Amino acid sequence: MESKELCTLEKRGNIFLLTLTGNDDHRLHPNLIDSISAVLRRVRSESTSSSSALITTAQGKYFSNGYDLKWALVDKARQKLMSRKLRSLVSDLITLPMPTIAAVTGHASAAGFVFALCHDYILMRKDRGFLYMSELDIGFPIPIWFSALVKCRMGSPAVRREVVMKAAKVTAEMGVQMGFVDSAHSGAEETVEAAIKLGEELVSRNWDGKTYAGCRKTLFLELLNSLGSDETVGDYGDEEANKTLAKL
Repeated sequence: MESKELCTLEKRGNIFLLTLTGNDDHRLHPNLIDSISAVLRRVRSESTSSSSALITTAQGKYFSNGYDLKWALVDKARQKLMSRKLRSLVSDLITLPMPTIAAVTGHASAAGFVFALCHDYILMRKDRGFLYMSELDIGFPIPIWFSALVKCRMGSPAVRREVVMKAAKVTAEMGVQMGFVDSAHSGAEETVEAAIKLGEELVSRNWDGKTYAGCRKTLFLELLNSLGSDETVGDYGDEEANKTLAKL
């Protein structure tokens, strides 16, 4: 990857706005994961004793198109590195001491969908973009912790089947009906504006950040307990990697 700024952080009062920059598809290469993780460390350090909120969004057509599989499937060491870094990022989000909002203004696929699901709220634009658990279509096994997150966020077995076992491309309005997207908006700008408004409403509740994070950790206990799992890497050999790469 070229050396460039992969994400930015803007602070608007007590709202932190994390933006994945550029017009690429924001694949979760270790460089991007490291950049997001560094921003989250800044958010932790710059948040005060007063209530705060985090909004994550992205420039361009994609929110995130998932793992950078063309990079990762070269060898198992890369798979292990990428898996470890993403699981660490997920843990950072789940333990962040403030409400989190994903303003999804483009496509979010596979691990990119998972990244969005790790936020407390998902707002989407309805004129373009979908959420897509693509693993079944590309022949990539879903890790246990992906499944744990889906269970935490999607209460209905029928919805989980549609998302995981039918690999549905979920639009904003479909996601609202399914219950895991909070609202749908007419465009990218409107989605971010709605996320900021929601963030301000949450900040105004003046919740204690440590208490908020503690409640979230309890709700996501099954996910947190499964983040030590790296079973996908252990079972994914060269033949399976080549088949997946051929479908990308």
